[in-house]
Amino acid sequence: MAALTVVGALAGCSRADSSTAPAANQGAAGEVRVGFFPNVTHAPALIGVKKDFFKNELGATKLTTQTFNAGPEEVNALLGGSLDVAFIGSGPAINAFTKSKGAIQLVSGAVSGGAQLVVKPDITSVEQLKGKNIATPQLANTQDVALKKFLAGQQLTDQVKITNLDNPKTLDAFKKGEVDGGWLPEPWASRLVLDAGAKVLVDEKTLWPGGRFPTTVAIVRSEFLQQHPDTVRALLKGELAAIDWAKANPADAKTVVNGALKELAGSTLSAAVLDRAFSGIELTTDPIAAEFPQLAQDSVTAGVVKSAVALKGFADFGPLNEVLKAKNLPAVEAPELTK
Repeated sequence: MAALTVVGALAGCSRADSSTAPAANQGAAGEVRVGFFPNVTHAPALIGVKKDFFKNELGATKLTTQTFNAGPEEVNALLGGSLDVAFIGSGPAINAFTKSKGAIQLVSGAVSGGAQLVVKPDITSVEQLKGKNIATPQLANTQDVALKKFLAGQQLTDQVKITNLDNPKTLDAFKKGEVDGGWLPEPWASRLVLDAGAKVLVDEKTLWPGGRFPTTVAIVRSEFLQQHPDTVRALLKGELAAIDWAKANPADAKTVVNGALKELAGSTLSAAVLDRAFSGIELTTDPIAAEFPQLAQDSVTAGVVKSAVALKGFADFGPLNEVLKAKNLPAVEAPELTK
């Protein structure tokens, strides 16, 4: 089984200017560099690597992987040319598209759900957040935007301190009383609840239609997609295989994810934390495209950008739809996002 390889520095210059003419199809890539987080909300990527679902579909293409704490730093790697494909939060995916002036394409979903605002037990209402210190994984990451949008809707924007901390540091800070809670992805919401005595104040599922929102998606450098569509299609085929396997083997899927987290983060999760974290997520290649216009507006509300970006051309679901068609699954239709 292939090991999870963590490559070195993020530095590097972009290998092509987005203003140049579209690159021609060059067939399968010699190497594909894929980024993701050591989080339960990135289970399709973790399983895809650990169970060789990606490797089996990539054939002779070398798979190199790299892990990140949150989306903004992963975007920097992608735009800097040291990454080809990123499993990432929906907010940073939109911001990458905006920042790169279209040099990034959304190609698939990965996970829906799995984010909560968890707080000290004595905070029993939203009003009691006034004067409190709430953590998010990184400035402008998906949960940071979600928290700021929520606070704006409650007229609490200037009354709650927001601290950006790496997820493991949030757990330690909560235990020490340095923060009063966090808007966190899984497994960190579950860790604060079960390992540190926090309680759920807001489950983000309750804020979206049908309880579904794109927590994790897959994006690709446009140049790489144009040059190597076969490689992107192979990765997506591997992702779908990983998701299908996880749904058919839920207990084994938790074991595999726990093993990957131990390898990448140096610690494992308790069975209770794993069970709780998995209960709050849906593994799916569905990007839940209908929510992206709202997500773009949320970045404005959160103060990340001044105006909502036009999302036409943001997505290319051609490779994904080919994979879905081969499995007799319905295609993703998102004319508001595709060219």
